[in-house]
Amino acid sequence: MTIIDAHNHPDWLGHDLPKFLANMDRFGIDKTWLLTWECPPDEYNPASYYPAMHFGSGSAYPVPFESCLRYKQAAPDRFILGYAPDPRRPEAIDQLHAAIEIHGVQVCGEIKLRMLYDNPDALRLFRFCGEKGLPITFHIDYPIPTGHSYPRTDWWYGGSIDSFERALQACPDTIFIGHAPGFWAHISGDDQFDRVGYPKGPVLPGGRLFDLFRAYPNLYADLSAGSAYTALTRDFSQLEQPPFSPHTGPSAEPFLLEFQDRLLFGRDHFDDRMQSLLNNLQLPPQARQKIFSANAESLLS
Repeated sequence: MTIIDAHNHPDWLGHDLPKFLANMDRFGIDKTWLLTWECPPDEYNPASYYPAMHFGSGSAYPVPFESCLRYKQAAPDRFILGYAPDPRRPEAIDQLHAAIEIHGVQVCGEIKLRMLYDNPDALRLFRFCGEKGLPITFHIDYPIPTGHSYPRTDWWYGGSIDSFERALQACPDTIFIGHAPGFWAHISGDDQFDRVGYPKGPVLPGGRLFDLFRAYPNLYADLSAGSAYTALTRDFSQLEQPPFSPHTGPSAEPFLLEFQDRLLFGRDHFDDRMQSLLNNLQLPPQARQKIFSANAESLLS
C-alpha cells in the first residue's frame, strides 16, 4: 500500500535531507508533501524555531521555500512541492503563481500566521488557490497563555474556528486542510479549545468538527502532529454511534469511517505513532488506503 505523508517540512526537527529520506524509508513513506512556513520574525517562537538552521538560504522564515525546492530537486520522485506565501504581502499571489508555473508547486501550505483567516487579502489568495486547484493546509492555535511576557504572551494563529469557517464559506471552490491544536480540539464539545492546547478526556457531543465536515465538502484535515494523535486517542464512547458504523466503544473508528474521504495521513514529525494507530484500528482496507494515500492523490490530480 502506498503511504503519503501529507504534512512535513525540510530541515525540520534535526532532519536534513539524508536523515529525512532515511526516515521515510524506515517507515515505508513513499512520498512527502513538503510545506513551507513563511511568517514575520515576530510571529514565531524563537525558542523553538531558528532561521539559522537553514544555512545559506538567506531567509529569516522558519521554513523557506528554498529548502523545499532543494529537497525536491535532489529527490524529485519522493517529494510533492508546497509553498504558502504570506497573503498580507502585496506580491503573494504573484509569487505563488510563479512557483506554480516555474517549479510545479501543487500544494499551498503551511498557512500559519497571526491573522484571521477570513482576512480579505487572505481570501484573495485562497480563491486563487481554488482556481489553480491547490489545496491549502492551515494551522490554527488559540491564544493560550504561555506564562511568558516576551516576545509574545501566546502564539495564536488563524484567530479561531469561526474565522476558519467564514473562509470555508467564502471560498467554496477551494480545498481547506485543517491542522493543529486549535483545529483538533474541536473534535469534542467540551469547550476546552481555548484553554488547553491538547485537550484529553472523553469526546463529548457537540464538537464543531463534526458539523463542519458535514456542512462543507471543501473541508479536509491531515492527521499530523500531536494534535491529531491526541484527538484520535481520546475516548469516543460518549458519542452516539452512526447507524452505518459496525464499531462501538471508545475508539475513533466511527469518526474515521464517516470522514474517510477527507482525511489525509500526515506526520509533521518523524515518528510512526499515527501509522501504528491507524493500522491497529479496525478500519476496512479501502478506508485505510484512502487515508494513507488515495485522498492525497485525488487532491493533486
